[in-house]
Parts: sequence; C-alpha cells; structure tokens
Amino acid sequence: MGMGDDSTSGQSADTNNADLAFTMMMIPHHEGAIEMSDVLLSKSGVEPEVAELAEQIKGAQGPEIEQMTTWLDDWDQAVPDPDAMMDDNMDHSGGMMMSGMMSEADMASLGNATGTDFDRMFLEMMILHHEGAIEMAEEELAEEILKHQVAPEVIVRVEDAMDMVTDQKRNDGSVK
Repeated sequence: MGMGDDSTSGQSADTNNADLAFTMMMIPHHEGAIEMSDVLLSKSGVEPEVAELAEQIKGAQGPEIEQMTTWLDDWDQAVPDPDAMMDDNMDHSGGMMMSGMMSEADMASLGNATGTDFDRMFLEMMILHHEGAIEMAEEELAEEILKHQVAPEVIVRVEDAMDMVTDQKRNDGSVK
C-alpha cells in the first residue's frame, strides 16, 4: 500500500489508508485494555498497586481513544462499534483477530479469578495485550510511513504502560 493510495471513501487528504486501518484497529484494542481494567476495578480485595495501575491504564487509553475517534470523525470515517457481538471465536475487536486481544473465555476466566490469582492473571493478560499493541504498531511502521505518526506514538505510550505492568508483576514476585 503506497503513500499515494488514499482511495478509502470519504477519506481526507490529511490521512492515508495506513493511518485509517491502524486507528480503526487500535480503538477496540484500547477498549479491551479498559475492559480488563474495569473488571479489575469491580473486584474487592485487589492489591492497591494493581488497582492504581488499572486506573493509570484507563487514564491513558481513554484520552487516546477520544483522540483516535476525533481523527476518524475528521476523516469522515465510522468509529468501530464497541458493542459488536462477540463469541469464543472472536476477540474484542468485533471479530478481527488482533494480537494481544483476550477472548470472551479469557475475560470470563479473569472475571472468575480471585485474590492473588486474579492480580497475577490481570497483569499477565495486560502484558500480552500491550505486547500485541506494540506488535501491531511495529507492523504498521514496517508497511509505510504514517502521515499522523499514530503508530510511533502508540509504541512509546504502550511501552511505558508495559513497563509499569512488568514492574508491578516484579513487585508481586510473579516475574523474576
């Protein structure tokens, strides 16, 4: 896909297909992290440091979703439906398989876990989730230069978040 290939209907000259595709995939990906954080924050007995981490993730990814939604609106594109139907064969992207997304079965397991098992499961899933976001961004960078530099910004932010999650797991003793 070349930089001059801006054939998506309604797409403005200020973006390209890579920006568009990446943004449309990253919104549900970020929503997945927020959903996992909401599961954690709805539980009692969660380690305060892990709850604080979930709040930080929500605090970072919520505004990023708003920014990406604004871009889609500016580009005259539909925003991905966060309420798309899912089953065990789909992930949180509404059916498109994305790296790092948790299945409904994964989310059910997380919701059913308790105590330190829950904290550990949340941290492990969040690391996988963030690794998936970095993988998606790196793949996008390998394909072409993005006009809005969406992918590089995501990589930096997600790596920072992943460092926080990994540090928390080390503090728990679940990562050596």
